[in-house]
Amino acid sequence: MLGAMTRTDDMPTAWDERTQLTTFLDYARDTVRAKCEGLSDPDARKAPLPGSPLMTPSGLVNHLRWVEYYWFQVVFLGEEDEGPWTDEDPDREMRIAVDFPLAQLLDEYAEHSARYRKLVAGHDLGTRARRAAGDGRQVDLRWILLHLTEETARHNGHLDILRELIDGTTGS
Repeated sequence: MLGAMTRTDDMPTAWDERTQLTTFLDYARDTVRAKCEGLSDPDARKAPLPGSPLMTPSGLVNHLRWVEYYWFQVVFLGEEDEGPWTDEDPDREMRIAVDFPLAQLLDEYAEHSARYRKLVAGHDLGTRARRAAGDGRQVDLRWILLHLTEETARHNGHLDILRELIDGTTGS
């Protein structure tokens, strides 16, 4: 899937709330792919920020994939948490990412995003999650979409910085 067509803007095709929310999340997801375009596997594994040894492009892509898994499958659907993290290694998804080709990580992220797109289409935005969030509050699907958009956009900023430090690429 690497190199698949990505959105070039965040303009929704309709003005209802669902379309606006899903358009912004898809745009942020596509931006992750765009920011990784042309990045070699060795470069995707680099952590150029001395104080952040897990902050690699590969780590961020894998983190975003697993963050969506957590919010949609574990919190919203109430499934058992089978994520890669552990109590001893809560950032394991970022640590293990360097063991996989970037194309594989991006493809897995895209595959999971497609699955979650269908999940969102089948539920009302006000549907409450089956599990409480980490702080004990019961969130709804609308909040999950907003949260994932915020988280993905924030990490796109990190990808901007990493790309510039790794290979000088800016503005992608």
